Amino acid sequence: MNPGVDDTGVPVPVPERVGRVVSIVPSLTETVAVTAPGLLAGATDWCTHTAGLDVPRIRGTKNPDVERIVELRPDVVLGNTEENRPADVAALRAAGVPVWMTEIRTVDEALASLRRVLEEACRVPVPGWLDEASRAWSDVAPDGRRAAVVPVWRRPWMVVGRDTFTGDVLSRLGVSNVYAGHAERYPKVPLDELNAAGADLVVLPDEPYRFTADDGPESFPGLDVALVDGRYLTWYGPSLVDAPGVLSRQLAAARRY
Repeated sequence: MNPGVDDTGVPVPVPERVGRVVSIVPSLTETVAVTAPGLLAGATDWCTHTAGLDVPRIRGTKNPDVERIVELRPDVVLGNTEENRPADVAALRAAGVPVWMTEIRTVDEALASLRRVLEEACRVPVPGWLDEASRAWSDVAPDGRRAAVVPVWRRPWMVVGRDTFTGDVLSRLGVSNVYAGHAERYPKVPLDELNAAGADLVVLPDEPYRFTADDGPESFPGLDVALVDGRYLTWYGPSLVDAPGVLSRQLAAARRY
């Protein structure tokens, strides 16, 4: 067995043949489900793609059922440093379960990390959709730039800050995050400060908080608001293929409510 090294620099003893994969991140679940569905042996309750996914559930990304995961006898567990808690990862490794951690904060990192997840952690060939995603993002040519605030929660209001995958996605599409220089990655910011931050656009995704036309836009009078699909904005996986086109259309449809 030749252990690979995950995104955090940790050697992971993945067997030469992988037959059982548990994913504790929805986007990684979709990645495996589209590429090699027979490998999935478990996923979180939040793993909604692909449609009709029928595998054992192991609770959520922040509270996985470690005992249940061990019982499923995975050859490897797929996680992410932003989505999963270090204590749960340590508990799985202490139980002898190989855990491959991803760390993704840009589109380029996503494309490279997913390639390694599939080739080295899952032992499957690189799928065509991943090359298609690379081409889709290399062809992006935004027309002008806008300055935006990007809330991800309300009560309290939280926004996208520095060094995030979401921020990089938007930047590539011509949208600059007003809080990209903030000391925190997801700062809590009072609503009056958000409205006075100098943005001309508010980007409201439908996850993790489900912003809708009736819940969120009314808080930003005088600003254009774009309601966007959170899966295309925050997930890294097969959704990367269509994300540039879908998000570009949704951003272009921004209006005042």
